[in-house]
Amino acid sequence: MINIKNNKNILTVCVLLLLLTIIYFFQPVAPAWGVNYAKQNLVEQDFSGQDLRDSDFEHANLRGCNFSHANLQGVRFFASNLEGANFEGADLRYADLESARLVRVNFTDAVLEGAFATNTLFNGAVIDGADFTDVLLRLDTEKKLCEIAKGTNPITGRKTKDTLFCP
Repeated sequence: MINIKNNKNILTVCVLLLLLTIIYFFQPVAPAWGVNYAKQNLVEQDFSGQDLRDSDFEHANLRGCNFSHANLQGVRFFASNLEGANFEGADLRYADLESARLVRVNFTDAVLEGAFATNTLFNGAVIDGADFTDVLLRLDTEKKLCEIAKGTNPITGRKTKDTLFCP
């Protein structure tokens, strides 16, 4: 005679072991989270070509850093010193550049689409081929950038002057 109660218990244990095995061996990959570099002194560091999405560089000293061809989507550079930094070919979509020091920064061929930069000055910046589509800028800053804007972004195909709404 087969004991139905014991078979149910065995079946339950087998199902639980199977589920635990599946969970253990087939764990979903955790999403990459941005790194926190806030308030650090990172002068002349090389971040070129890196995927730094959603990282935080708030109030960091990034003078002379190389961010060329880096993925900087959603990165927070709030109130950072970026004097002399290189963003050539970088993806800065939806980045926060608010109150950042952008003196003599190279934005050649960078994509800044949707970035936030209303309280940011671009003194001495190189913006050849940069895409400023939907970037929040002060009107005086926009006018100053229009005076030096030239080129077409190789990624988006947009002219720098058009993305800044230059006359």
